[in-house]
Amino acid sequence: MCRNIKRLRQQDSFPSDEELHLAALQFVRKVSGFRTPSRRNAAAFDLAVVEIAGTTQKLLEQLVAPPAPVRSTAP
Repeated sequence: MCRNIKRLRQQDSFPSDEELHLAALQFVRKVSGFRTPSRRNAAAFDLAVVEIAGTTQKLLEQLVAPPAPVRSTAP
């Protein structure tokens, strides 16, 4: 399950709900060690995915885009 994590933040657009959900799911799977949780753990697992996706969306909405890079006019 070692994969590169896709960067969700783009300068000109926000990630879709599906992209946020998939990123949160990947994170929870990695942290918990479960690809699919048992029935006893499913509620906690699913809640964590929802909360992490929501928190990620809030983070991305609140980030201030960095200023555009200064381009040199010198050759």
